[in-house]
Amino acid sequence: MAYWASRGLRGSTLEQFINSTNASYINKGLGLVQKIPTPIVPLKINSKTKVITSAYFEQKSTVDYIGVVQGIPICFDVKETKVNNFPLKNIHKHQMEFMESFEKQKGVAFILISFTSLNETYYVPFRILQKFFERSINGRKSIKSDELDKKYIIKNEEGFLVHYLKGLNTDLVERNY
Repeated sequence: MAYWASRGLRGSTLEQFINSTNASYINKGLGLVQKIPTPIVPLKINSKTKVITSAYFEQKSTVDYIGVVQGIPICFDVKETKVNNFPLKNIHKHQMEFMESFEKQKGVAFILISFTSLNETYYVPFRILQKFFERSINGRKSIKSDELDKKYIIKNEEGFLVHYLKGLNTDLVERNY
């Protein structure tokens, strides 16, 4: 059981941008992708504001988002880092296992990593993420921003704040999906 006491709203701006993008994808008929809430059990609630101030996670989370795009099931997690590398410890074993199982069922799993100091967000296909995890067993325990392929940079374009479908399209072409 994981314990939660407000750690700020880490990643909340990026998630708001993704939620806005997902709403636009729905409105334009491009896909249906939703944020998956992590079930919590409240321990303390402020009696005046009715805000949960302490809780524990009822179960381990899997990924942040799940849905379907043009008939293709997708799932992904969203991560942010303030430095030029992303520590792999921020992705848990059960999340990797979920994404692997999702891909075995013909879905497409990936993560979005935002390097806020560089103002760059990358689409990272699960197969590439797996290679970084394998390397971390006896080597580097993080992903440096310059190790990621620039063709997977996600931009604010075509009216979408985080237009990750461009990265998905590149991924699908590489897979011959």
